[in-house]
Amino acid sequence: MLDQVDAQLMDRLHGGFPLSERPYADVAADLGLSEEDVLTRLQRLLDSRMLTRFGPLFQIERAGGQFLLAAMAVPEADFERVTEVVNAQREVAHNYRRTHRLNMWFVVAAGSPDEVEATCARIESTTGLHVHRFPKEREYFIELRLSALAAWARQHASAHQGDHHAG
Repeated sequence: MLDQVDAQLMDRLHGGFPLSERPYADVAADLGLSEEDVLTRLQRLLDSRMLTRFGPLFQIERAGGQFLLAAMAVPEADFERVTEVVNAQREVAHNYRRTHRLNMWFVVAAGSPDEVEATCARIESTTGLHVHRFPKEREYFIELRLSALAAWARQHASAHQGDHHAG
């Protein structure tokens, strides 16, 4: 269960992570927590899958790597099996289900274009389905920030409103 401090921590960790010798201590100081509490809460959020990933986001192309947007037309009856195959690839992130003929979209990120291609080929040979490759042609920066604290506050207010009406 997410509490208010967890929500504050998630908001604090989203962007502006301190580049210092003890970044978690800096975050802890900002939130009035101990460094150990920050690390314990972060691990609990990851273990419970409230957070699915915490880490830096690099422009992999600057290091010779590649991001590739990929899509597949997956038969509905086979969707779970294919999802497991795709998600088992360490190079795959952001796997989304869509209501479109190409109903599975994911990002492949690897240290080289050859590794990206090998990942797509492995998925194709394992699933028997074609992976449509959409390489990046132009890069745009769109920053999306969703506040966990705002969502928590709305949920908390809604729960109390329900208590009031019930009483």
